[in-house]
Amino acid sequence: MPRALFEKIGNSAYISHLDLMRLFQRAFKRAGLPLTHTQGFNPRPSVSIALPLSLGVESHCELLDFDLTGDSVSCEEIKERLNSALVDGVRVLQVYEGGSKIKNLSMLDCTINLEYDNGIPADGLRRLSDFFTAQNIVVEKSGKNGTVQQDIAPMIYSLNVNACDANIICLEARIACQNPSLNPIQIVAAIRKYLPDLTPDYAHFCRQEIYQADGTVFR
Repeated sequence: MPRALFEKIGNSAYISHLDLMRLFQRAFKRAGLPLTHTQGFNPRPSVSIALPLSLGVESHCELLDFDLTGDSVSCEEIKERLNSALVDGVRVLQVYEGGSKIKNLSMLDCTINLEYDNGIPADGLRRLSDFFTAQNIVVEKSGKNGTVQQDIAPMIYSLNVNACDANIICLEARIACQNPSLNPIQIVAAIRKYLPDLTPDYAHFCRQEIYQADGTVFR
């Protein structure tokens, strides 16, 4: 089954996961690339996206698996035809065959920009750096079965804290993304809970790269 690596940036970050699926289904149709459909009473187009993004989160490393019917089309042509049918901010970077099994996807790199309207609080960089070395960082996580307490510290493999400018702290983190998974939004939730005076006025999130458990790039 072919796989597409794509990015979702800018205003397109506010397209929900379900709407993104519909967007790609329509793009395949407009591009003249007929998708196969699942079997059963309610056939669905054969497209799936790994690790759905939270609304508002950007990414340069999203994966879309799909299956085409009809005449064979080269990976490069699929990429070009899809990009001609997609909206601004959603762009296919690569199409390829023989992708790794999604179950082997283990961790990802993300950036979190913490923006402060009145400038970075005094000693903010040091306090954040010290905070993320804690052995336990427990926050609430909402799921289908209600709200549970989750310790996110073991799911943060590395985290660097730097000042981008006088108003923005940049966090660069490598985190678990599957079995278990950490939503980077929970990192800001932890700051809000334990360091309320360092709660940013706005936080920007972006996935940068995805990896297997051994640290090799996942494709």
